[in-house]
Amino acid sequence: MSETVTPTAVLSEAQRQRILDAVDAAFDDQISFTQELVRHPSVRTNERSAQDLIFGALEQRGLEMDRWQLDTDELGEHPGAGYVEVSYDGVDNVVGTYRPASEDGRSLILNGHIDVVPEGPEDQWSRSPWDAAIIDGWLHGRGAGDMKSGLVANMFALDAVRAAGLTPKGRIHLQSVVEEECTGNGSLSALMRGYTADAVLIPEPEEDMLVRANVGVIWFRVRVSGQPTHPREMSHGFNAIDAAYHVVGRLRELEERWNEEKVKHRYFEDLDHPINLNVGKINGGDWGSSVPAWCEVDLRIALYPGVTAEDAWEEITAELAKITEDDGGHAIEAVATRTGFFAQGYVLEEGSAAEETLRESHRAAFGGAELGSFTTPGYLDGRVFVQYADIPTLVYGPISEAIHGNDERVDIESVRRITKAIALFIAEWCGVDETA
Repeated sequence: MSETVTPTAVLSEAQRQRILDAVDAAFDDQISFTQELVRHPSVRTNERSAQDLIFGALEQRGLEMDRWQLDTDELGEHPGAGYVEVSYDGVDNVVGTYRPASEDGRSLILNGHIDVVPEGPEDQWSRSPWDAAIIDGWLHGRGAGDMKSGLVANMFALDAVRAAGLTPKGRIHLQSVVEEECTGNGSLSALMRGYTADAVLIPEPEEDMLVRANVGVIWFRVRVSGQPTHPREMSHGFNAIDAAYHVVGRLRELEERWNEEKVKHRYFEDLDHPINLNVGKINGGDWGSSVPAWCEVDLRIALYPGVTAEDAWEEITAELAKITEDDGGHAIEAVATRTGFFAQGYVLEEGSAAEETLRESHRAAFGGAELGSFTTPGYLDGRVFVQYADIPTLVYGPISEAIHGNDERVDIESVRRITKAIALFIAEWCGVDETA
């Protein structure tokens, strides 16, 4: 664990106030742009129009632009890549780079993902998931919290530093990546393209706090075979959908064994249930009046930092191999294949200079309040930079509700405070000169 570093303040009080005022001055425009971005339904493989919007906005800011399509063959050579079942045609990352005339300060990646999870049945929402309404201080819509408000905050935070008459002294990459919700391949592709820095900040919706540790994730599909027959002779057949329920029940036993091991994993000891097995999709059978011959179940399971995806996968497949029959004595063969995430979790070690700089920036933006941290049982792209580039990665962002659920929303004043903290962090971390 690194030693605690006390950063030396770069900004004067007057400069700090100019940055805070600049965030306030542009905040209405920031929220309007976030609303526009939310109106682009950037679900997986349909991110293009939203990325077009981001590309244009970054280009207008005079940044050095880069846009490229993800390459499955190239990604497949990296141990941190997720398995891909979709076409990556038109699935692009966008990066805008600020380069100072003389790079005398520390460099920074401001990362965020453009992809959002599917909206589900729209009739379960109070209003359209894509209308980006503002109601009682909350911005609503799919992706409003996870994480378009944070992605836009990165852009407007850098704007605020420059609008305050200050020129950052370090190189800054603003990244809008795809695939965070399913593989992590977007951030991984950016790293493989050569984008590195002295620190990374990712403003995911994290309740105005910093993530200390998070789980890894594996996505997989289990296929169970049955014996089809007419329903009048059901006792002579074998229902694959019924068998799939049995298989999931056995995997629940593995889930509970892993949860019992939480005491062995730092930062996870006090979480009620850090390892969650989610049944995300089920599909099976061919005919309503036939005993189904097959069933496929798509699942997601978490794993602790320090447990490799390979080791976890070995345990999963070994558990499935033990399932040879159901409770009625029918033979079962359950075969698993990877379908997405194959990622290890990570811990942000305490005491880095980046964390201490954020701590000071948070305090200034939040009226003296101290920066809190917590452990999350969810996936984060921060693992890409921590595990494969050894870069301190700060996942820190606004208050939200119902992400991945109905009526997703983000607290607007929280977005304002977070944007101020990011802007101060940029200036303190990279250093600044007064603009001539």
